[in-house]
Amino acid sequence: MTFFDVLQASTETERKALHAIPLIQRALEGRIDLPVYVDFLYQAYHHVRHTVPLLMAAGARIPADKEWLRRAIAEYIEEEIGHEQWILNDIAACGYDREAARCSQPGLPVELMVAYAYDTINRISPLGLFGMVWVLEGTSVAIASAVAERVQKTLDLPNDAFSYLSSHGTLDREHIEFFEGLMNSIDDPADQAVIVHAARAFYRLYGDVLWSIEAAELDDREPAGRGVNCHAA
Repeated sequence: MTFFDVLQASTETERKALHAIPLIQRALEGRIDLPVYVDFLYQAYHHVRHTVPLLMAAGARIPADKEWLRRAIAEYIEEEIGHEQWILNDIAACGYDREAARCSQPGLPVELMVAYAYDTINRISPLGLFGMVWVLEGTSVAIASAVAERVQKTLDLPNDAFSYLSSHGTLDREHIEFFEGLMNSIDDPADQAVIVHAARAFYRLYGDVLWSIEAAELDDREPAGRGVNCHAA
């Protein structure tokens, strides 16, 4: 069994729990309204804007004997630069203020997920970031395109409002193929254990992000109600 297969099998319970979250099920059925979709985009913006900085932080801590892995991270960086701007464009296409979104305060679950990612890189191992990559890109491959299609039909929004979801459904399929080969090149059991542990944690943390959007809907809060902080890290 390859390590990629082990990673899939070892995180299956957490993956199923994430996919069972009501917000995902409702999105797959097209049963969400515009404020909920925009709130999802707000929260996505606040974690996606850290993707490149996180990759850079991980790359800087890769040891010299894994230079091949640093090159792989550099390739990821090149692919990911600017994706947070796609999300702001989607928010504007939904009729919301992109500058208000940029200056908004992320929900606490997003802050905790991002903080955990930085902490894992700095305190445990830079390879732990691949757990986050597996959760976010694997989830995109599984549901992003289907969600985009159903939500677009329900809300009657233009294609310009779904550049993030639609592109990632396709783009992340290519990334997962690259990721699979990369994971199968990691043969140190300690490195493998770090990635599996991180992936399990990120499934839980990303699930908390989605649950927070559900809670915001129940409280009837607009995305802009999360507060303003243009200086947030």
